[in-house]
Amino acid sequence: MNAPHAKDLVILVADKNMEFAVRGILTRRDALAMRELSFDLYVHPERDPGCLKRGCDFLRPFVESHAHALILFDHAGCGQESLTPEELESGIESQLAQSGWTSCAAIVIAPELENWVWSDSPHVDAVLGWADKTPALKNWLIDNGHWVVNELKPQAPKEALEAAIRFVRKQRSSSLYSDLGEKVGLQRCSDRAFVKLKDALKSWFSV
Repeated sequence: MNAPHAKDLVILVADKNMEFAVRGILTRRDALAMRELSFDLYVHPERDPGCLKRGCDFLRPFVESHAHALILFDHAGCGQESLTPEELESGIESQLAQSGWTSCAAIVIAPELENWVWSDSPHVDAVLGWADKTPALKNWLIDNGHWVVNELKPQAPKEALEAAIRFVRKQRSSSLYSDLGEKVGLQRCSDRAFVKLKDALKSWFSV
């Protein structure tokens, strides 16, 4: 019989913003119908390319101590943008399985983490410093060429975020991502990678 794992989950992400976003999301146990879990979270020093090329090696030492493994990084800047996020995920998950992981997932965000920011939740405006402002944040982004009318999200989500907080002189920090992860309704984001993350957490840690 195999010994029980010391912890439920080990997570590898590409940068501090992603770390804070994931930590915020993991506080939402009720919204995810998820039990309390023990986890370790690491930031790869080589960012997105490091997660892609050396993430499996990074996580190999945790095979015996953690029950599940998760790798997250951006498609933009990963160095293999010619492949789809799904193709990259499939390759990484195969490598993780070959390393000994029986329960794992890779999540590649297209084009980048900031795509998760843009939902219709009023908490987005509040966290980004746009509460009760006129025009509303989305209208301002449209008026200034950052969001195309009738599109679900800005075409360049990171640039849109930076423009929005620069306009209201709000300091950009990783805590913004933590606040968004903790407050924005998890059902409001339809991004494929975000849905995959939610589904993985639910399947592993459902109440």
